Amino acid sequence: MFFLIENFTPVTAIARGILIDLSAAIFLWGNGRIAGVSGILGGMLSRDFGSWPWRILFALGMVAGVFIYRSAGGTLQDIELTSSLPILVLGGVLVGIGSSLGSGCTNGHGLCGLGRRSGRSLAATLVFMGIAGVTVYVTRHVMGGVL
Repeated sequence: MFFLIENFTPVTAIARGILIDLSAAIFLWGNGRIAGVSGILGGMLSRDFGSWPWRILFALGMVAGVFIYRSAGGTLQDIELTSSLPILVLGGVLVGIGSSLGSGCTNGHGLCGLGRRSGRSLAATLVFMGIAGVTVYVTRHVMGGVL
């Protein structure tokens, strides 16, 4: 089999997708901005200190969501990191570079951009999903999961 989906629960996946899309729509309607995480967090690196309060609240809201979910009885799956720290750092740097070159992250293009019928976001989403598939195949099947 080319890929294996483990622990797939369609009801919770659909519910989570609806909540993410609803949050992105409310964010857009509320302040006219795209809920692209890389752009929001990247804006905290600029000298525009006037935009920092809402950006910090956005970031805190993402973290607080986990605690709210857990306090409501939700369970989280354990995460097992099998790659070395240098590989993880390299991956993070490459994602950051890709987000910068692509003028946005997967959330901004895949959720918000496609929802707005942006051709640029469609192209970006096709590229990053294709590269992700190739990367997984190469690292797991060609390189034997050595990373």
